[in-house]
Amino acid sequence: MTGKVFIVGAGPGDPKLITLKAVESIKSADIVLYDRLVSKKIVAMIPKRAEKMYVGRDVGDDYKHQDTTNDLMVKFAKQNKNVVRLKGGDPFIFGRGGEEAEFLRQHKVKYEIIPGITSGIGSAEYSGIPLTHRKYASSVVFVTGHEDAKKSEGVVEWKKLAKAVDTIVIMMGLSRLEIISKQLISGGLSKNTPVAVIQNGTTNEHRMIKGTLSNISKKVIQAKIKPPSIVVVGKVVSLSDKIGWR
Repeated sequence: MTGKVFIVGAGPGDPKLITLKAVESIKSADIVLYDRLVSKKIVAMIPKRAEKMYVGRDVGDDYKHQDTTNDLMVKFAKQNKNVVRLKGGDPFIFGRGGEEAEFLRQHKVKYEIIPGITSGIGSAEYSGIPLTHRKYASSVVFVTGHEDAKKSEGVVEWKKLAKAVDTIVIMMGLSRLEIISKQLISGGLSKNTPVAVIQNGTTNEHRMIKGTLSNISKKVIQAKIKPPSIVVVGKVVSLSDKIGWR
């Protein structure tokens, strides 16, 4: 007999944005394996009787760290424990939740997926940026700026992406923003296309700077913007001046 693993999205940062179902899973957990971007207030929800274990990692850390996390999920589940694998944002949006579910299935461990609000949506909406809009954007794409360390080269075709969609949301792309911006311009986007960079979205440290594809990388350096941050590219960015509510 084995326990069950709940792969849970904790939301984008504001602890009030976690779902009721996610909170229920945390309250009933025997052990919680949590990531770096999970709010301290959400970690504080973990019952005292439950064990909690930090398994987060920074960008650039050895990707093999994930192997240890996978093994821990299986180990505790096979001890007949209810395990919560707690992730910032949504587990299936660049959260490696799909890989973890595959691993659990391979090892015959029961699991359940509990969605969370991805930072790409939460950060934009807290900044007054609607990712779609009837007048300005009928399509949106979420793309990573930091690909798998095991890949020999990047596979995101930025030049093709430039004219394929109206709004581009880039996750984990801060360190490559200058390169990405140049490729989007080469792909046909105007150098004056509005861009927003949002740091610590939805939290008390929420911060946004805006510019264009031609100057945003310099503005990021000048403003000393740091991860975790998302980047939004497209006409909808300009709407934050009209409907920003924070």
